[in-house]
Order: sequence, then structure tokens, then C-alpha cells
Amino acid sequence: MNCVSLSLREASELLASGRMTSVDMCRAFLDRIRKVEDRVHALLNWKEEDILRQAAESDARRANGKLLSAFDGIPVTLKDNICASGQQCTCASRILEGFISPYDATVTEKLKKAGFVLLGRANMDEFAMGSSCENSAYQKTANPWNLDCVPGGSSGGSAASVAAGETVIALGSDTGGSIRQPASFCGIVGLKPTYGRVSRYGLVAFASSLDQIGPMSKSVYDAAAMLDVIAGQDPMDCTSLPQEKENFADDVEVFEKNPRLDGVKIGLPKEYFELEGLSSGVKAVTEKAIETLKKLGAEFVNISLPHTRYSMACYYIVATAEASANLARFDGIRYGYRSPRATDIQSTYFLSRGEGFGMEVARRIMLGTYVLSSGYYDAYYLKAQKVRTLLRRDFEEAYKKCDLIFTPVSPVPAFRFGEKADPLQMYLSDVFTTALNLSGDCGISIPAGLDETSGMPVGIQLMAPAMEEKRLFRTGRAFELAREQKEFLAPLD
Repeated sequence: MNCVSLSLREASELLASGRMTSVDMCRAFLDRIRKVEDRVHALLNWKEEDILRQAAESDARRANGKLLSAFDGIPVTLKDNICASGQQCTCASRILEGFISPYDATVTEKLKKAGFVLLGRANMDEFAMGSSCENSAYQKTANPWNLDCVPGGSSGGSAASVAAGETVIALGSDTGGSIRQPASFCGIVGLKPTYGRVSRYGLVAFASSLDQIGPMSKSVYDAAAMLDVIAGQDPMDCTSLPQEKENFADDVEVFEKNPRLDGVKIGLPKEYFELEGLSSGVKAVTEKAIETLKKLGAEFVNISLPHTRYSMACYYIVATAEASANLARFDGIRYGYRSPRATDIQSTYFLSRGEGFGMEVARRIMLGTYVLSSGYYDAYYLKAQKVRTLLRRDFEEAYKKCDLIFTPVSPVPAFRFGEKADPLQMYLSDVFTTALNLSGDCGISIPAGLDETSGMPVGIQLMAPAMEEKRLFRTGRAFELAREQKEFLAPLD
């Protein structure tokens, strides 16, 4: 049976019906990986023997009536900055090459408790710093829709593995759009949950006040179901929020019986649509998506997010400052890469970091160190934190007029390798996504169509107030059903 297009819901139903075992399903995905991975390069590693062992254990549980969840036996891919006990966790960086995680991230532990089969480690931009997956120390992941194009970043490997049919679902991390932008580029669904909705324990930190783990999936329902699995307060993460179990997937199922949006107000921020660089293809898909939502009963209202023009500068100050502090632990002494040329503590530190970190990571560490340095802290970092407060207030005011906010995900579809060699051009890929991480609210990227020129996928972004993921899932699912198209499966064959 061809499994490459299976959604999480479909895979669960297939296993429950007895028409397929977990071992057979995992073998089918391993066959797919062998067929396309040498072209896509989405995965850094996978261990067939371990995958089939996990699948066999799942089948045994099912046979004995001891299922862990409805998703027991379904394969999932992890971004390579999420720890899994006994597995290498490199963050796609030479400085962590060979590092074996001694513990599970909280999300990994929850996946195991639900019976998911950990399929492999997804490639990424080194330490999640990048928007194209070109910054990995090991390989460049290609977009399954066009192998000459990037899959987006930093969760490009996770997005490409789903779009290429190498896995059922994947987890990524979003610091400034790193789930939503690659999801848009690869034609799949990407959810950035509310900050604190999902534990960050075991996620190798880039920018601690911005990072959030989320699902990358083939449907809105799948994203809701995965959030049910991984969400929850965690005593190991002091920033995780107290929350009741909300049963997002059940809510979506009920909503599907009458997927109308009557009474839903969606805000259109004028600042986002006035920004330069929005391609005609993205604009056309976006306008068509607005018309689809209107036909479903949604009302669009004009809103303003006046401090939007400062969001990119604010983000790259806050993010690099936190990265500078978080990455100080990688010193060549305690664990990870140590330069063979080192002769003493000082040379160990300088040579190991110089040889172990890539250019983009070094660039951001230097920028972050600069904005935190004496004499510049108040002028840059402190001011950026004040601007962050203003951005958050903009969103709070906007939500007094609307239930959700609608924007494109990226000003352009997936671009070719090397096309944005200038770092500043690359940073602008995240112009529509960074503000959401600064505000801490939730957002989702949903496939909306294909760019008329390049034929590449284009996604729309829906944003909602903190802890209001249900609004995203209902509106996103209604839109998805109205389109009745599946852009997630790339034409690789």
C-alpha cells in the first residue's frame, strides 16, 4: 500500500482497522526514504533497525489490547535540535557532532508515551539560524517541489520530510517563523503554538523568549491532534503555562460537521500589505484566499499594527542577544567538538568555537554580544525590549476589533539556492512572521495555492491571541475543506 500521502488521521484509521501493521507502515516509509532521500536530503540520520523495533513493540501492544493512544505505531520525524535519549543531537552543527543526548525532551517523552515511532532526525539551519536550510554544517535540504529551490528554514528538513512523503508528521521549532515559513514553501501546514503552550525542556535553545516547538503536518486536523499530544505545563520548564486539556482534534471533528465562519471577524493589517517586496504571485494567492474565507461567512476588517516596521530590527536584536548567551556553553571543553590544534584552555575555547560554528551562527553571536556590551545595552537591547512591548500592545488592540489576523507567510515563494546570499535579503524572508514570536501569540501557516510563475506552494498565515489555537484550527480547517486540495505531496515521482 502507498503510504506516502497518509495523514495522521488516515494512518491512525488504517492501523485501527487492521489493514496495516506499524511494521509494514514503517517499512513503507523507509522504502520511500531510500527512494527520494538522496535528492531531498531532509534527514541527517535514521536507524532502520531501531525504527522497526519500535514498530514491532507497537504491534505487540495493539495485539494485546494495550495501545498507548490512537497514534501508537505512527512514524514522526524530529528536528535535530529536539533531544531524544540515545540519539545524536547536533543542531546541524559541527560543534555538536557526535553528541548523544542523555535524556528525552518533554515533547519526545510525550511522543513515546503516545506510542509514536521516532523515525529520524531532520536537517535544519545550524542552531535554527536561517531561513533556507542552507546553513546546515552537513547538507543542504532541497524543496521537494523543485530540487533547485530551498525548503525554507530553519525547520526545512522537517517540512521537506513531510512534503516528500518520508514521514507522516514532524516536529519543528519556531523562533521567528521557522515552522510557518518552511511549511508555506513546502505546501504543508505549520503551527506555531502560544509561547508556553508546549514545553521547551530538551529543545536546544536559540532565543529562549522566542522559541516554541510545534507540528508540521499534512492537514489542520493533524496539527490539532499533535498539539493535543505535546501541549501541557511542565515543571521542567518555568515558562510553560498552566492549561487545561482542550481536546483540539475533537473540537475540529465537531466543527467539520458545519464548517462555516459566520460571525468570525478577520483583521487585515494595512502595514503588512504595504510592505515592499510582496510578489505578484503571492498577492494573487492571498487575494483568492480572502475571497474563499468571505464565502465561508468570515467578515474582514481593516486593522493597524503601527509598530510593525520595527519588528525585524527588534527581533534581530533580541534573538541575537539571547543566542549569544545561550551558545556560550559550547566551548570545546565540556562536550561537543574540540579543536585538534588546541594546546591550552584559551586555545581550546577560541579554536573550537571558531572551527565548530558556521558563518551565520558566528555572525549572530557577534551581533548579540555587541548589543549586550557595556555602552550599547541601553541603546539596543533595552530599547528593543521596549519596542517589543509596543508590538505586543498593537496585537492586543487589534484583537479588540477582530478574532484573527490574516497575512501572507512570506513575501515570495521558495527561492533558488544561493539567490539570497546577502544576509539582509535572507532576513527579510521572515518579515511577516517575526512579530508573532515577539508577541508570544499563536499562528498557523496553511497551503493556499501555487504561485502562478514558479508553480511553487504559497501559504497564508492566520494569527490569534495567546491560548486561542482553537480559532486557528476552526478557521484553517474551514478554509482547507473549501479548497479541497492537497498541496503537501510534492511531485517527486
